[in-house]
Amino acid sequence: MTKAMKAPAASGRVLLYVFLAAIIEGFDLQAAGIAAPKIGPAFSMSPQQMGLFFSSATFGLMFGALAGGYAADRWGRRAGLTFALGAFGFASIATVLATSVESLIVLRFITGLGLGGALPNLVSIAAEAVGPERKGRAVALMYAGMPLGAAVASLVALLGFHGGDWRSIFLVGGLLPLLLVPFIYLGLPAMKITRGANAPKMPWTVVFRRDAMAATLLLWSAFFLGLLVVYLLMNWLPQLLVAQGFSRDEASLALILYSLGGAVGSLLGGRVLDSAHRVAAIAASFAFVAAILALLGVLTPALSTMLATVTLAGIGVLCVQSILYGIAPQCYPAEIRGTGVGVVVAVGRLGSMVGPLLAGLLVAQGSTPSGIMLVLVPIILACGIGTLALVAARFRPVLA
Repeated sequence: MTKAMKAPAASGRVLLYVFLAAIIEGFDLQAAGIAAPKIGPAFSMSPQQMGLFFSSATFGLMFGALAGGYAADRWGRRAGLTFALGAFGFASIATVLATSVESLIVLRFITGLGLGGALPNLVSIAAEAVGPERKGRAVALMYAGMPLGAAVASLVALLGFHGGDWRSIFLVGGLLPLLLVPFIYLGLPAMKITRGANAPKMPWTVVFRRDAMAATLLLWSAFFLGLLVVYLLMNWLPQLLVAQGFSRDEASLALILYSLGGAVGSLLGGRVLDSAHRVAAIAASFAFVAAILALLGVLTPALSTMLATVTLAGIGVLCVQSILYGIAPQCYPAEIRGTGVGVVVAVGRLGSMVGPLLAGLLVAQGSTPSGIMLVLVPIILACGIGTLALVAARFRPVLA
């Protein structure tokens, strides 16, 4: 079995590498949205083609999470992460050389495969780098890198550091993971699963056993609902704020503050999960998110109030999502942890697709921005109920 790092310095180095990898992942996840205003006209893309351009990466993320989780258990966490970083690094650079819409879509799918494959490895590595009392904080530190990377990408777009050239976004997004690969390979232990000579191999399908199904479904549903809220806000928040009367620059600034708040919230989520009073703290976190979303629904069009509320929303929403990411690796024994987390991430990606689609459907039916925010309140409360039920089950759907 994998073991937690003994030396604090070794654990710190491992957490630094996964944090940097998560920042790069967050940057690359945001890259397509930043490039879209330029890449669409450059390739004369129709709205349907633009939709395929975005969704191809999302589908790649789902399949990549499954493959990356399997690779983590089969060949070790380091090998799985190295391969994933290389895949989305080379695919992102190749995007610069794309000459047709079809090649763009294929390359975004491959990029998504790599991005999806990295996440279950990052979660597993962070959880296994420390002792049991610090697992929540370790995973939260890693996860905080993702909204931070998204904020950096959004800031680059807002300030025009990319010079208006969509290629530079993908070039930087491709070079960064490739530069990190040697450090990951040389600085991380292999973190392979070992078993005794006579120990039978544990199939990952054990999570579907009758005594494990309830907790498995709770974990999947919580991830689905949580990421539905995260990605609905990430994709639709600027448009909803513009519809409320704010300028596009103000809405872009709000998205950056939402992501920066999310980085802070991710760190708080780890503290909440590792606290001695975790049940009360988790319940309070979800209640806070529900209250902030309701407040966004009745927000008056004052810039300072809006920016403060959106920042608090980022803190709250990513705090509770960080709690879920901290719970996920603790739901599985080390032998199937990568695969189990990979399946959870893939199920969560379904929520990340449904969230923006739900917002689009509500807008098409005439819902106001306030109405959309209020729809999210019962969704996040349902996610909270499922999370608390997992906590009551001590995170463990798989029995020894």
